[in-house]
Formats: sequence, structure tokens, C-alpha cells
Amino acid sequence: SCVLLLLSGSARAFMGTSNNKMAFTTTTTTSSRLQVAAADATTTDFDVMEYIMAKKTVVDKALEESVTSTCPETAKIVESMMYSLLAGGKRIRPVLCIAACEMFDGTEEVCMPTAVALEMIHTMSLIHDDLPSMDNDDLRRGKPTNHVLYGEDVAILAGDALLSTSFQIVAENTKDVDPLRIIDVITRLGKSVGPVGLAGGQVMDLECEGKSNVTVEDLTWIHTHKTATLLQVAVSSGAILGGATPDQVKALEKFALNIGLAFQVADDILDVTQSTEELGKTAGKDEDTDKTTYPKLMGLDGSKKEAQRLIDEAKESLAPFGEKAVPLLALADFIIDRKN
Repeated sequence: SCVLLLLSGSARAFMGTSNNKMAFTTTTTTSSRLQVAAADATTTDFDVMEYIMAKKTVVDKALEESVTSTCPETAKIVESMMYSLLAGGKRIRPVLCIAACEMFDGTEEVCMPTAVALEMIHTMSLIHDDLPSMDNDDLRRGKPTNHVLYGEDVAILAGDALLSTSFQIVAENTKDVDPLRIIDVITRLGKSVGPVGLAGGQVMDLECEGKSNVTVEDLTWIHTHKTATLLQVAVSSGAILGGATPDQVKALEKFALNIGLAFQVADDILDVTQSTEELGKTAGKDEDTDKTTYPKLMGLDGSKKEAQRLIDEAKESLAPFGEKAVPLLALADFIIDRKN
């Protein structure tokens, strides 16, 4: 039954029925680098900011239409949800999802419910991250955090409501896709916020605050689960909805894990190099709370080198896809070149 498949995680076994015709072959490291170099040459002519803004416009419209209050009793919770959901942001996770879907000739319409769900989950994580019991921050994306305006109680419930609504949106609104693929996407979304996802990573992050014996391996575990997992699900879900085969999804998962870790390294660097005004959130917060960060363990130069290493390794995973991967390659560069 579908329930059994969901619980066992074996829905992926049915992904081989894809009609996708893209060739996928294993390549040597040398030939992979040559293919990446050729795709990178094309990337230099690709306007990634124009691409992001075009996709962001469509995503923002879908987000605006995603939740509405249908009676006076829900007005406050919906207002709180939408305040954070529409507070700005680059929409990197939805854009990655769409780029991966389109790489396999899927459409925006097919993956938009998942793109919206990803942003809802991400927004939930920001609302909860900023709570007094977590990072205790009063500024996010240049605006007061949710609990500052609505109170800690409503902020917690708004995050909860965004999380549950995200699954509902995927289940109800994903059309013209094999149901087993939709189950696979929902399963991945669920895992991404569980004990081996965002929640587990956040707990480990809190436990490591103020400790002097935290290792790079500990930090990698934290951000593999707290940060990279949702980016990984964004890319893999887009690919699944677009019709990718299991081997193709694995290649994209490797790409996304590396860019997810690079994203966090870049975030840690920005926290010590940019101002509060530039970041739209409190700068220097990691140092103030004695968090373990990449610059703390590797130094600023070492962190920059690590971010570039992760991006280079990510790009090699996309070598078999040639020029079809240009948007994802450009987004990888954007992740470590961004200023906020």
C-alpha cells in the first residue's frame, strides 16, 4: 500500500519508470573536471541574478496565495504566518527546486507546490531559531522578528502552522506527477525537519555552544542536518518531480549536500565580515553567543578555502549533465559570492 511504501521509504524504487531521456554516465575525475570547466564557461554568460529575480517573482506570488484567513478566528495566526513568510529573502530553496526540476524538462507548475512548501519550512525554522529560548534575536531580514511583534506563544504556533501546511500544499496541489514520486517528496520533506534533519542539527548546535572541544566533524554534522539537508531536499525533490532516475537524484543529492555546507560556511564568514545593516540580522551574533563556527575552527582564510572546495566538489557531481546544469552551477557560485 501507499502507506507501507511511505513508511519503508521504498517509493524511490519506483522512480525508474521515468520517461526522462537525459544520458547519465559515470565519468573519471579528469573528464568530470573538463566537463565542469566547459559548463563553467557557459555559466559566465548566464545572468544568475536575473534568473533568481525572475523565479523569485513567481515564487513570491505563489507564497502570497498560499495561506488565507477564512474566518475572524484565524486572522491573527494567519497574519503571523504571512508576516514572516513574506518578509523578504532570496528564495534560494524554491529557486533550487525549480532549477532542478527544469533540468529534467519539468515545469514550474509541477514543482511550485514543493517550492512553496520548502519556503514555509525554512520560514518556520527562522521563526523558531529567533525565539528567546533559541538564538534570542530581534531582527530578521531587516525587520522585527515574529515573536517581537506577535509574542513568543503566537510565533511558536505560526511556525508549527507553516510546517503542517507545507505538507498539505504538496499533497493537495501537485498535479500530473506519479503519486509515488509525490510520496517520495513528502517523505524527504518530513525527514529534513526531524531528528536526523533540522531539529537534530539545532539540538546539537545548542549543545555545542560555549564548548571548547567541538571539532570540525561535529560542526559538519550540525550543518549537514541543520542547514544542508533542506537544500538537499530542495534539489532532489525538484529532480524527482521533473522525472529524474534514482542515479541522477543521487548525483544531485551530492551536489546539494556540498552547496548546503558551503552555504553555512559562507553564512559564518558573513557574520564576522558584514554589518547588521548589510546582513539584515544581528551581525557578530555567533561570537556573542560563543557558537562554534567555521571561522572559529578554521580561521577566515581557511573558511573561504573550505567554501570554495565544497563548491568545486559540488560542481563535479553535475559534470554528466553538461549545459543543462548551468543554472544550478551558477546558483552554487552565488551561494558563496553573496553579501547577505
